[in-house]
Amino acid sequence: MRAMEDFAYVLDVVPIEFRSARRRVYTSTIVQAVGEKEFRLFELIPKPSAVLVVGERVYIGRDLEKRDKIAQVYRKIRYDDLTPSAKAELPGILEQIVRKREAEFVRFFNEAAPITARLHTLELLPGIGKRMMWKIVEERRKKPFESFEDIERRTKLKRPCKVIVDRIIEELKGVGIEFRLFTR
Repeated sequence: MRAMEDFAYVLDVVPIEFRSARRRVYTSTIVQAVGEKEFRLFELIPKPSAVLVVGERVYIGRDLEKRDKIAQVYRKIRYDDLTPSAKAELPGILEQIVRKREAEFVRFFNEAAPITARLHTLELLPGIGKRMMWKIVEERRKKPFESFEDIERRTKLKRPCKVIVDRIIEELKGVGIEFRLFTR
């Protein structure tokens, strides 16, 4: 069975109008959101009584009884389908998710391995070249990293959390991405 997102974070709440076959005009709302596990982008249909706020974590899993605010996962979308507001909110919300899952991403820094003889997984992260990659590898041999702060202190890599967020956004954009590290 395929993995499915259970929770998503609201990026934007967009009121829309549409016409029925009988030319009646209806008003609805679409919620653009990012999944917390695989960073998939979605459009969701909220329940009529639901009040949603940007940045809010909502349940979108299979158990319909647990869905208190979302009626339906309407569709998966691409980065280009996001509204300008959703694109602006995405980095901050991704940083919130990455910080919440810090141990998992620190483990990535501790366990990342070469892809080929000339390319290391760490080099796929924005701002990490050969010199920084070797510094990270040397430091983790001495002692595994314990936090983003530990990575920054021992390697001088500025804001490791932001480096991860920038890579996730690159993967969501999908342009020129041969290897995916964090998204599907």
